[in-house]
Amino acid sequence: MKAIKRVTKKQAFLIKSLRLMAVLVLKKYNPKIISITGSVGKTSAKEAIFTILQNRFRARRSEKNYNNEIGLPLTIIGAESGDSSFFGWLGVFLKWLGVMVWPVEYPEILILEMGADMPGDIAYLAGFVKSNAGIITDISQSHIEFFGSLENIAKEKGALVVGLEESSLAVLNGDNAYAEKMRDKIKARTITFGFSEKADLRATDISFNYSENGGKNIKGLSFKLNYKGTSIPMRLNNILAKHQIYAALAAVAVGLEFGLNLVEIGSALQNFSLPYGRMNLIAGIKNSMVIDDTYNASPVATIAALETLGQISAPRKVAVLGDMLELGIETEKNHRSIGEKISKEKIDIFFAAGARMKFAAAELEKYNFSKENIFAFENPAEAGKKLKEIIREGDLILVKGSQGMRMEKVVEEIMAEPLQASELLCRQSPEWKKIPFKQV
Repeated sequence: MKAIKRVTKKQAFLIKSLRLMAVLVLKKYNPKIISITGSVGKTSAKEAIFTILQNRFRARRSEKNYNNEIGLPLTIIGAESGDSSFFGWLGVFLKWLGVMVWPVEYPEILILEMGADMPGDIAYLAGFVKSNAGIITDISQSHIEFFGSLENIAKEKGALVVGLEESSLAVLNGDNAYAEKMRDKIKARTITFGFSEKADLRATDISFNYSENGGKNIKGLSFKLNYKGTSIPMRLNNILAKHQIYAALAAVAVGLEFGLNLVEIGSALQNFSLPYGRMNLIAGIKNSMVIDDTYNASPVATIAALETLGQISAPRKVAVLGDMLELGIETEKNHRSIGEKISKEKIDIFFAAGARMKFAAAELEKYNFSKENIFAFENPAEAGKKLKEIIREGDLILVKGSQGMRMEKVVEEIMAEPLQASELLCRQSPEWKKIPFKQV
């Protein structure tokens, strides 16, 4: 069991109580459980899997950021957090009591996201949630500040699949060396997904779909799915980023495990879309288009987003990036790598928001990138105001940064319909809106 750290006695009691409540619910209803972890891509995989399974089964997925020792039991119970309210938590208890006492139409399948901020998190969650399928989306440097090395991150994430029973299924990113190495330690059946030839489920012939010429008319992605000698076309109408195909492939693996055929899976994936702030295309001012990827950022995800920006057709491309946080001693190195990537993707203008992203700006200058097209700001509000001044018709603008950088404020500044912010952007709840930006 995970050691409870830096919590009050009340919080420790709450965590232990929620665990017990969740265990009792699982024991009573015995749902099939799909658990997902990884440095990036957890939420995307969760949404893709839910998209495939929801029409065939009663399925429930983790909501919001319910992926830790408090949120995951709440998902199992089917309750909202009580936050700091006694009556809120009383409501959670009453909800649980109702689920336990009265017959309810409980989900047949739970799709649970498992996050890890500190060593032992995954082992704790997997210790009381016995999964029928465990998915590793990626092993990379997200949260490396708390783990020290990629090997430690791999060990942490791997706790999910290493603990699976022989009858379960481990779904691994076959393009990730750390995930691939886990196969020898896993007792369960395994299946890999990715773009490489060695992947069991492989995506090839990837292309963008356009209704007309020009970036503003992009209509998602297409690819061919190759599995056991069969190749079928797949279309993702609402997906822009090629790295999001990983989520679709993981979902295919799960769909096959639960008895769906490839045609049925492909039809469902046409409606697959991502939550707010994850590579969503939004109309911008002056007939520009904005790729809103402001939910969070890591080096791997930021590089992937820049690759997407580089590959889409547009008259002019602008990258607006906020700091990537929680990188520890790797901070400068990783931000400089972003500057190098911008130079390779033929991006026209770069906006850096935050003290750390200035390393990217400094690195970019080494590649003969015009200094006139590099803008550096301390906060997203300043970046948004300047960006609003220079936008031209047809511009394609990527906006991304860690949660703490509040880069959604940039998108709100330049979106064509700012009154729709609450419907289109992340962190729009009254609680979030009250929190001012603070340099971290």
